[in-house]
Amino acid sequence: MESLTTAQQELYDWLIDYIRANQHSPSIRQMMRAMNLRSPAPIQSRLEHLKNKGYIEWSEGKARTIRVRDDVRGVPILGTIAAGFVNEAFTDSVERLDLNGLPIQSGDYALKVTGDSMIEAMIQDGDVVIMRPVKDPQGIREGTIVAARVESGTTLKSFHRQGNQVQLKPANPNYPVMEFPADLVDVQGRLVAVWRGIDPDFTV
Repeated sequence: MESLTTAQQELYDWLIDYIRANQHSPSIRQMMRAMNLRSPAPIQSRLEHLKNKGYIEWSEGKARTIRVRDDVRGVPILGTIAAGFVNEAFTDSVERLDLNGLPIQSGDYALKVTGDSMIEAMIQDGDVVIMRPVKDPQGIREGTIVAARVESGTTLKSFHRQGNQVQLKPANPNYPVMEFPADLVDVQGRLVAVWRGIDPDFTV
């Protein structure tokens, strides 16, 4: 699905919250106030883009009929990640996870965990981890749990920097610490939350 601009994402996120809280869609004027706009034209343009990109739909000629499409709501599940040794890179999103009430931000994504190397951090095989993209890898705090791409795969580990080296530490004594030159470690996200209770037959 085509990505959104910052302005389109702002309106889309607001629409989700408004419709969820009020059980009906807002007026153009309400959207103008929420987006701090004085003209309806930018709102109408953003709505058209959201519709054309498949995020919303409405009934032509009828007011307040905007609907957020159920198949694009929530956090995209981008594939699996190894809590063990390395796993293949993320796949394209095929499912979304609705996390109503959690402080999820635009850009957050989910990965299904395979393996038990993080069990002492309360992350089990089959859990879904919610990750947030890392804008500044140099600012990652010691001990942050990250999704890190190394060599030919991606793994979920605790991040530690030792000079020009990065250690990716498991939370299970049965697994070794992984150490790589810092320039070979691509931190793709940091842990925001762990979601448990996904249907055991769920696959990505």
